[in-house]
Amino acid sequence: SEGKITSVEMGAVRKNGFEFRDYGTDVIMPGLIDSHVHINEPGRTEWEGFDTATRSAAAGGITLLVDMPLNSSPVSIDKKSFQQKLDSAQSALHVNCAFWGGIIPENIDSLDELLHSGVLGIKAFLTHSGIDEFPNVSEEDLRRAMPILKKNNALLLVHCELNTLHSGIDLLEASPTKYSAYLKSRPRVWEDNAIALMIKLCEEFGIRTHIVHLSSSGSIEQLKAARKKGLPLTVETCPHYLVFNAEEIADGATAFKCAPPIREKENNDKLWSALRDGHIDFVVTDHSPAPPEIKELDSGNFKKAWGGIAGLQFSLPVFWTNAKLKGFTIADTARLMSGSIASFLKMDHRKGRISTGYDADITVWNPEEIFMVEKKNIQHRHKVTPYLGMELAGRVVSTYVNGHLVFDEGEFVDLSKGKIILSPH
Repeated sequence: SEGKITSVEMGAVRKNGFEFRDYGTDVIMPGLIDSHVHINEPGRTEWEGFDTATRSAAAGGITLLVDMPLNSSPVSIDKKSFQQKLDSAQSALHVNCAFWGGIIPENIDSLDELLHSGVLGIKAFLTHSGIDEFPNVSEEDLRRAMPILKKNNALLLVHCELNTLHSGIDLLEASPTKYSAYLKSRPRVWEDNAIALMIKLCEEFGIRTHIVHLSSSGSIEQLKAARKKGLPLTVETCPHYLVFNAEEIADGATAFKCAPPIREKENNDKLWSALRDGHIDFVVTDHSPAPPEIKELDSGNFKKAWGGIAGLQFSLPVFWTNAKLKGFTIADTARLMSGSIASFLKMDHRKGRISTGYDADITVWNPEEIFMVEKKNIQHRHKVTPYLGMELAGRVVSTYVNGHLVFDEGEFVDLSKGKIILSPH
């Protein structure tokens, strides 16, 4: 009623005025949450926009997205640019959407106003973001910003790579179509050094700090030690870092290019172990789509190709197909792709559970059913994804957003039911 769950009752309860639907042995689960998505509207809707992004989310059982401050144009770095983002999202949301703001060297004096405009937190890059309007910050910039973030009890999300010169760059110049050359051009030490810096700043300033898309297993031990000390650090990883490995990526296969890069199998096995042991908090997509031409699919040039994985619609089956082989349960999946993210976003009083008083965001899926990822079924703006042609287990049957059946049995039933969610700051 009014978008909320009014009661949860055992058995086949049929009450007057309520439609009853028996899903048999399908799993009824809290709606998935993806807190790391690049929707790219306004300004780059030829890459992706709110309409196609939230359609693909609904088709994937995701009921809440949190949009990054880039790659839209303008980037969301002040109150005015954030309002443009909100205006563009108003009428095109098929699932719920919240937003991150961004920090660049030039907007530190605007952070206070941005944090009070409704963003959930602030995103920083420690290396070039790929978007010139969103330059990376330095340690000095972060030190200037930390007191503002501290005053607002704000969350800081960080893309952790510290770009240091080394021979790997020259190797990529010489062999731009070789995946091994691309991998060596962004080594684990870039990520590990950046995370060490953020651990130091987190301890010094006491700022809630979140490491996005962890790909280097080399940082697991230092993160474990920091969290054991009680530092307010959280960590995410992505399906592509868990299920793909460098040894199997063909030269020229630029659909797999992302930053940080997909690393070797032994590295990915350690990420799985850290996820199982609770050292990685949750799994999100970092959905970062782009037009086929800038993915350099024809040339296979990893140096020129846009770095980003498009996979929003398939995060649940991709994760489940592989996680179940490693002993993860359906309950683990609900926690890692919904409950833990709701807690991270401080929305666990209303999302991430099927319980009286919670938002009626519900995903129904069949964990046993096998399907193939085909272009005709992809709801993303572009059909470029490394998951194309994969056989996956875990078909999404129905998605309910705010109590409305939005997606059902491969069809969109009732669109534009998503809501904008702003921080109460």
